[in-house]
Amino acid sequence: METGMVGPAGPAQTRAEPVWTGLPRGLLKMRRLLLVVWLVPMAIALGVLLGLFAGPVWALFALLPLALVVWGWPMLGRNWRSWRYAERADDLLISRGVLWREETIVPYGRMQLVEVTSGPVERYFGLAGVQLHTAAAATDARIPGLLPEEAERLRDRLTELGEARSAGL
Repeated sequence: METGMVGPAGPAQTRAEPVWTGLPRGLLKMRRLLLVVWLVPMAIALGVLLGLFAGPVWALFALLPLALVVWGWPMLGRNWRSWRYAERADDLLISRGVLWREETIVPYGRMQLVEVTSGPVERYFGLAGVQLHTAAAATDARIPGLLPEEAERLRDRLTELGEARSAGL
């Protein structure tokens, strides 16, 4: 090979890895709290009702919701770690999933609407989500559990880039 020549991959084949951003830890705390708030009272109520009406042996079935808490706690952590997003020059990447990995690529020029949403529980934890709408309903995407400042920054940037990219359409 001559000096100065590039190998078979060539410069066009090398592409920089995207810079991924994970979700704030507050989302994990919120989801774990919701898990406990729903399942622990359910276990108590189930144990009392089964103990009173079916007998103490049947009351052991109240341990099932507690088993779900023990199983769900680390699963929520794995799911939280799987969510990430990356802003590239022409599109936004959203990656999620533990067993079934899903990566969504939303071109800036295809975005029609970018919303910031925050329900009462999310607001309590200081979180907001970004919802992206495109012409094709199947490609709508969302990023949950962002800090409100980051969600607003992302909304403004995506809207600006979307307007710039779709100007020629």
